[in-house]
Amino acid sequence: MAGLSTHILDTHSGLPAGGVTVTLRRIVDGVPETLAETVTNADGRTDAPLLMPEATKPGVYEIDFAIGPYFRARGVELPEPAFLDIVTVRFGISDTARHYHVPLNCSPYGYTTYRGS
Repeated sequence: MAGLSTHILDTHSGLPAGGVTVTLRRIVDGVPETLAETVTNADGRTDAPLLMPEATKPGVYEIDFAIGPYFRARGVELPEPAFLDIVTVRFGISDTARHYHVPLNCSPYGYTTYRGS
């Protein structure tokens, strides 16, 4: 299945990160165009793919993960401003016949991402 999906793991608690606002943008001629905005479910995933196969085009994309508000809502004490508030991952899609999965493992002070399956 082609398209784009994501999920978020809260490495601070070791649990999926539900309730995180996720915004997908495509960068066209240097200008970001918002394609989707959603909130992760209790499993840390979006209820639907961020990008359906038929809407996937080659190009540069970015996902904003609003982890600062998520950690504050969980009662994690953060400095003001938080070290990480919005994590933006910019990536390229070159082969629209393949599925792209961009997961985020995060804590209030660090994150990792990779091309998943």
